[in-house]
Amino acid sequence: MTALRVGNASGFYGDRFSAVREMLTGGPLDVLTGDYLAELTMLILGRDRMKDPNRGYAKTFLRQMEENLGLAKEKDVKIVTNAGGLNPAGLADALRELAAKLGVDVSVAHVEGDDLIARAEELNLGLEHGKAPLTANAYLGAWGIVDCLDAGADIVVTGRVTDASVIVGPAAAHFGWARDDYDALAGAVAAGHVIECGAQATGGNYAFFTEHTLGVPGFPIAEIEADGSSVITKHKGTGGVVTVGTVTAQLLYEITGARYAGPDVTTRFDTVSLTQDGPDRVRISGAKGEQPPPTLKVCLNSLGGFRNETTFVLTGLDIDAKADLVREQLEAALKASPPAEIKWTLARTDHPDADTEQRASALLHCAVKDSDANIAGRAFSGAAIELALASYPGFHVTAPPSNASPYGVYTASYVDAAEVPHVAVLPDGSRVDIAPATETLPLSDVDDPALGDKPATGSVRRVPLGTVIGARSGDKGGNANVGVWARSEDAWQWLSHRLTVAEFKLLLPETADLPVTRHLLPNLHALNFVVEGILGEGVASQARFDPQAKALGEWLRSREIDVPENLL
Repeated sequence: MTALRVGNASGFYGDRFSAVREMLTGGPLDVLTGDYLAELTMLILGRDRMKDPNRGYAKTFLRQMEENLGLAKEKDVKIVTNAGGLNPAGLADALRELAAKLGVDVSVAHVEGDDLIARAEELNLGLEHGKAPLTANAYLGAWGIVDCLDAGADIVVTGRVTDASVIVGPAAAHFGWARDDYDALAGAVAAGHVIECGAQATGGNYAFFTEHTLGVPGFPIAEIEADGSSVITKHKGTGGVVTVGTVTAQLLYEITGARYAGPDVTTRFDTVSLTQDGPDRVRISGAKGEQPPPTLKVCLNSLGGFRNETTFVLTGLDIDAKADLVREQLEAALKASPPAEIKWTLARTDHPDADTEQRASALLHCAVKDSDANIAGRAFSGAAIELALASYPGFHVTAPPSNASPYGVYTASYVDAAEVPHVAVLPDGSRVDIAPATETLPLSDVDDPALGDKPATGSVRRVPLGTVIGARSGDKGGNANVGVWARSEDAWQWLSHRLTVAEFKLLLPETADLPVTRHLLPNLHALNFVVEGILGEGVASQARFDPQAKALGEWLRSREIDVPENLL
């Protein structure tokens, strides 16, 4: 059986709008997928649903289909997407209305059951903070998608399925995989994990971006084969590149250890091998799969309160004294009704004897949070501005006073898979219940593989770590994941011995007092570090300067370390 060509046209809600048309016109495809959901997106859609219960899905996708539905039908390309968000049935109905309006004969199906908000109290979801969640969605797997495609659906809309499921489902349907074809499913998960973030697989956000011409990168394609192995590629003539490096970076993105758990299979990332299969072609092979865990992860979002911020510009001399003065003055002004949380951050962006005023200036950032919108709103920002003529010399701020804005709190929970309905609503409206996995294996930590002998160091040179290693980082709730990889066997042997947890904490002092776990992935010449709690209550809580830890890996690469001369 020939390989199934699955392209992806969206890595997040807000990705390149034109990508759907680019993928449909750029070359042959069998299936086009789109990932529109993230932890933060679920909060955004939850707030949409509060305003209008008929909303809650990714409206961008509907606009993309208005332009491209006929084209997809003409080219016989199936479409599978999680753009249904909190309201997959609503998006499915909207697509049918759109198809009728356009005169395009397509059959639409959807998958539901992930939304547990009505049962949050029954399942004890998100109540540990004393607040009912705004959204509560379990991560479903691929088998509802399979039933929809087997019933002849041209478009399948889902709610919260795992990101890779929109790729695994079409592959399982095409090849007729059984639920215990764990190795094939694991291979499809690996392929799905690579392409679901769009252009991050084709050179976007890539550590060694200076080594190739990025331009406007094309979106990725996975050519999935009957045994689950795949080739990652892109349409000819599009920008960016597909190399072992770009695929490695994406494989490491936002994972934890060697076992990558999903509702259908636990993929052993420590078994995956990558080989360059020609220009812009990387083969993924060797993936082994195990039974999935007995529980499903649940994404919970609640409204945490209100936040606000002011950034003071400090210019020239006595930066620290200026910062101390305005901090003392503002906290005194807020003493009568202080916000529940006040966080100060001084960014020393100033340079001595600077040739421009901007280069002579530092930024003092004050962020506040409170359950009362008034306390975090003008009561705070107004007090900051009132200091304008009574504080440090050169006082000014980067923005006028503002009202507070709501922020969200993300938590993850787990429920028995048997407690979560998984329903495929077929094109004819009939409903099929998808049974949970009958064979399960609890997830457990994997011992680090044995390392080879520590390589002889010889002479060393102090250089940025990124001279010899790549990195990609991201968020999982309040935790950050930092994947790093070497590009040669010698560099891997050095990296695996040198970059211990202790060394990681020395290089990134913000992590020094936090739990950090290191995982080894020798097949990829890679390490993955999980930093617990560095992002507070998740991206929507805006707990730090880089709330999604997207640049944490680049900070690590910029830190200087003694590197053996033979690796340079």
